[in-house]
Amino acid sequence: MSPSTNLNPISILMADDDPDDQLMAKEAFEENRMANDLNFVQDGEELMDYLQHRGKYNAQNAPKPGLILLDLNMPKKDGRTALKEIKADPKLKRIPIVVLTTSKSDEDVFKTYDLGVSSFITKPVTFEELVEVTKDIGKYWFGIVVLPRDNE
Repeated sequence: MSPSTNLNPISILMADDDPDDQLMAKEAFEENRMANDLNFVQDGEELMDYLQHRGKYNAQNAPKPGLILLDLNMPKKDGRTALKEIKADPKLKRIPIVVLTTSKSDEDVFKTYDLGVSSFITKPVTFEELVEVTKDIGKYWFGIVVLPRDNE
């Protein structure tokens, strides 16, 4: 089996505090008929709890994601801080992270790439644009690139 062959669809974890953005993302993935599990967390603290299996999260209800969609502007712990923590953790640092945020700041683009983000995407304004972006994310991350296998 080649590294890109995957019998089970890769799990996606979206960290975004806006319930409307979560719902639109869920519907956009469904519109594209993507079979990936899409899980949600509300902020950077919950993201880290999910990834570290703390509190209400464990290996059964919080599968290790193959891709994280990360908003930068969240309460409690913002995406920049969470990104820094994820990339500093040897067990998590290889998870590809795509920033999906309303920010268009050059500073955010530079800083997140410096911290190890895989891609930076400004959130689309319309649902139709989000459908296209999620289609492109799916095609690129699950059809083109080779992702590291989880050897844990």
